[in-house]
Amino acid sequence: MCPTFCCKSSLYANQMAERDFAVVAFDPSYTGESSGEPRNLASPEINTEDFSAAVDFLGIQKNIDRNKIGIIGICGFGGFALNATAVDKRVKAVATSTMYDMTRVMSKGYNDAVTLEQRTKTLEQLGEQRWKDAETGTFATGAKLNAEKPKADAPEFLKGYYDYYSTPRGYHERAVNSKGSWTATTPLSFMNMPIRTYIKEISPRPVLIIAGEKAHSRYFSEDAFKAAAEPKELVIVPNAVHTDLYDQIDKIPFDKLQTFFKENLKQ
Repeated sequence: MCPTFCCKSSLYANQMAERDFAVVAFDPSYTGESSGEPRNLASPEINTEDFSAAVDFLGIQKNIDRNKIGIIGICGFGGFALNATAVDKRVKAVATSTMYDMTRVMSKGYNDAVTLEQRTKTLEQLGEQRWKDAETGTFATGAKLNAEKPKADAPEFLKGYYDYYSTPRGYHERAVNSKGSWTATTPLSFMNMPIRTYIKEISPRPVLIIAGEKAHSRYFSEDAFKAAAEPKELVIVPNAVHTDLYDQIDKIPFDKLQTFFKENLKQ
């Protein structure tokens, strides 16, 4: 199963279906075609639960062997996929592709560069925003995502996000990352809830972690791999950046995903 903010999980789902897997792709709660208010809200608990809810759904289908369910998590949902698998023993194998640890990046910034002073200031601002939301009875939204084309000297990953989410590659009018915005206070729940706490408890179930060689996010995958217990495997895709593994079929190692799940969902 694969979650999506636009088209990437549908692409993964279609590719795996062509390889004889029964697959469900879903929009996370409060986004896209999923229900829930307020819109465009995320949290580690909710988005981890999204995976377990999908396991519930698959396990009651008459044509599904509930003892052979695996997960693919893409980008930020790679981290949630690992978190869900650690606690949900019904999941027999998990793979991540171009993953983010969203609790880490929101609380510590890229490459853990955020200082305690900066973190404290951010938390104070978010607390004040909660009072404003309570006073108005509405949820303020944060900055628009991918609304403007990055300048020529912008970091590669910002250009990659724009090129994916704001072009026909991955644009969807109801996808929050396509010129939408999250609720302004969404970061709060991520900033004191590390999702890799119990990653070792995925074992003895297998973990496959896939990352691009040139991805700015590669360190998330490598650190998750180090933290996980055996059996585990790390695949680094040559010359790939973060967003290449969203939709570039010639770079995403689908044959490896096929082999991984067929070998590990036998019993």
